[in-house]
Amino acid sequence: MSEKRQKKIYFLAVPESLRGKIDSVSQDCGFSINPDIPIPAEIPENEERLNIEELNWEMIVSGMLNVIEGGPGAYVTEENSAWIDYYRDFVLALRPNILAEFTEAGVLKARNCDFESALEIFDALLGLFPASPVVKLNRALAMEERASFLQRRNKPQASAALQEAQEAYEDVLAIQPPFPEAYFNAGFFYLAQKDFRNARECLSVFIDYSDDEEKQKQAGTIVKNIIENGLEDEDLNTAYQLVCRGKEEAGMFRIREFIEKYPSVWNGWFILGWALRRLGRWKDGASAFSKAVELDGSVSDVRNELAICLMECGDLKGARLELETALRLDPENIKIISNLGVLAVKNGNADEASAFFRAVRELDPEDAIANQYLGVGSGE
Repeated sequence: MSEKRQKKIYFLAVPESLRGKIDSVSQDCGFSINPDIPIPAEIPENEERLNIEELNWEMIVSGMLNVIEGGPGAYVTEENSAWIDYYRDFVLALRPNILAEFTEAGVLKARNCDFESALEIFDALLGLFPASPVVKLNRALAMEERASFLQRRNKPQASAALQEAQEAYEDVLAIQPPFPEAYFNAGFFYLAQKDFRNARECLSVFIDYSDDEEKQKQAGTIVKNIIENGLEDEDLNTAYQLVCRGKEEAGMFRIREFIEKYPSVWNGWFILGWALRRLGRWKDGASAFSKAVELDGSVSDVRNELAICLMECGDLKGARLELETALRLDPENIKIISNLGVLAVKNGNADEASAFFRAVRELDPEDAIANQYLGVGSGE
């Protein structure tokens, strides 16, 4: 993943211009200023040097947070590492509501897909509140949102982002006693990754420790579904991993073993169709995906995959129907919008194809297929 932004941090003695203000901070919140410990200050990105006359509390708070976090530019040494607790108390004295303020800001940044800023905020909060399960969970959720965002856009960084999200969840799941909300959200994280065993285990822990009856009921329904549909079955999970690694023939053998045991579970038919599609067996793939749709038509990825097979088989009308249904289920899925563009090209409708690919570029300006069709540079 991308490295953190390099920050410019200066350590300086308490300037005369701020001594009066610092005294007022001490009086207001009972925090004792130690004039022997230098103050770290972060200067703005576009400035090369620190102008003492322009020094303000925000620069000091940012500098202290960076030292506490141990981020780039903090220059944490054996000597000043002993000051971290002091800086932590200093920040809380200056900004007593920082937990609520930063949490709201971090959630908003993640919601707006500014994941770098969101994670900077949650890392800063983690430095201030290293034992807080809420901060750790919010950080894991932001990482999950980033991974999901990259997955939807077929970005190569998605795999590393998923691993980081999983590690963040593992960190909060290690807290004792268990923090129920972490297990609830981790359950859905693992569910999205088709790791049904971990999903079931997390949701089961949530049910045991939570007092939220509505969420307990929701988690219980999912656990029951996993168990009754054999989603922890070794054949299903092995087949999925084999196809992921490009071993489609071996994957098909294992998934057919699963389908024999659970013929009414759509997941097995989806993996079979996926393997067949990757082998270029379009008609057989379409048949498997159609069976998956018959069993559960609410999964947009199944309909998208079915549409690809139908296009290759020459059934453009059927492909259009599946893609339109998939788009209604997942309106911002770039793969679906892009495939609608490809379908429009196959139908000879250049204007419609351009409209779809422009929509793709609005979501991801670096999308290679859209840029190639529209004849623009990926960075424009």
